[in-house]
Amino acid sequence: MDNLKKNAGGTLPATGKERGKGNPLVSYKFGADPYALVHKDRVYLYMTHDIPEYDEEGKLKENTYSRINKITVLSSEDLINWRDHGEIHAAGPEGAATWATQSWAPAAAHTTIDGKDKFFLYFANNASGIGVLTSDSPEGPWVDPLGKALILRSTPGVSEVTWLFDPAVFVDDDGKAYIYFGGGIPDGQEEWPNTARVMELGPDMISVVGEARAIPAPFMFEDAGINKYGDQYYFTYCSNFFTGKRPEGCPPAGEIAYMTSEHPMGPWKYRGTILKNPGHFFGVGGNNHHAIFAFHDKWYIAYHAQTLSKAMGAPNGYRSTHLNELTFSKADGSIQEVQADLEGVPPIKYFYPYELVKAATTAWSAGIAVEPPASSGGTGEERVVGALADGGWIGLSGVNFGHPGAQAVTATVMGGAAPSVIELRLDHPDGMRIGSLHVPAADGIRSAGQPAVLSAEVTGAEGIHDLYFVFRGEGDNKLLQMYDWQFRK
Repeated sequence: MDNLKKNAGGTLPATGKERGKGNPLVSYKFGADPYALVHKDRVYLYMTHDIPEYDEEGKLKENTYSRINKITVLSSEDLINWRDHGEIHAAGPEGAATWATQSWAPAAAHTTIDGKDKFFLYFANNASGIGVLTSDSPEGPWVDPLGKALILRSTPGVSEVTWLFDPAVFVDDDGKAYIYFGGGIPDGQEEWPNTARVMELGPDMISVVGEARAIPAPFMFEDAGINKYGDQYYFTYCSNFFTGKRPEGCPPAGEIAYMTSEHPMGPWKYRGTILKNPGHFFGVGGNNHHAIFAFHDKWYIAYHAQTLSKAMGAPNGYRSTHLNELTFSKADGSIQEVQADLEGVPPIKYFYPYELVKAATTAWSAGIAVEPPASSGGTGEERVVGALADGGWIGLSGVNFGHPGAQAVTATVMGGAAPSVIELRLDHPDGMRIGSLHVPAADGIRSAGQPAVLSAEVTGAEGIHDLYFVFRGEGDNKLLQMYDWQFRK
């Protein structure tokens, strides 16, 4: 996804995300319809895994969404450096839910059952039903506990829902859980589609209780969201694109709107809109999808926009997740309008380099892929960084080396067909070099097909800096794979 014309210093330029910016979260792949789960001082974002589709001439064509059967996962402790956990194979013949063909717009939840942490991942099978996967960890592995959909058109109260998709899940303070979903516009019902629903989940989180209730969301289109602030419940959604005249006080087209209630199942009061369509901010529109979450005493909104695909010259429905702050008014509980941008949010902490870090943790990058390791035969759940060409790099924001700083670095690496070098630089891909790791060719590094741990001395790594790993080597083939790294004081 990167332009291979090098900068003056011999490194590749970034495409889609500038150094120092926070949005989009990553620039080496797409990820849409974000949903947030906070667990143990880490936020996990689960996203629709938009897959590039090409025509016979190799040009990026319109996204059909028909091939999406995976859910991609990123996580962060600081909201600027994001670890890629790869993809959850949710649907399809080889997926966890073999009955489903697609996995769109996931929603994640956590609760404790019989004293054990349990995690739940809800997803849409196209627009025809909602499934659920379970795990003992937010990172998986995930299994299908039902062998069928959780919600279908036969579920009480949902037969008239046009699009049975876009779930959101909320676990209340009393332990009761609720699922919100729906969308679409029946003919002639643009103002009051009556296609948003809320339903109580069973204590096991994989069953539903009673009948779904309608949420009277004006100009409802898709994208359910649910949060609680103070004693109020907030239902959020994306408004439809009806081009006719709208009554005063109704949401404009393609914006994130919200309603409030004193109970998770209503009644609901419409309050207004909080996020304009991405086209207003980035010059490229499309659908609008969001998730609101609290993290370390602040509130944030994750949403998608076609900024990366626009930078690639083909904004054909391929979306990338962005993050900005969100503010509630303490006076009346209203949500202030969000200003989306490429700056993103300020990091909430510095990055600690003296523990093992998975290499697929980045703030910025160029000329790389995040992929399964070669040592696993190109399969498995772990993700590593593949250096695609000379001058590629990954960057991390706000690395705190402390004083007197680092003396050495180790990294787990699999070499390529020829020898290569990993340069460690500060504050810029062409910045001060503090050390180098010399990577032998594959035949010289592999032992029974396994990567090797390399070490190098480090000088000048003191205080707080952005850190760059720059990949050097010859040839058009992949230079190397980096699995993890760690500095030593």
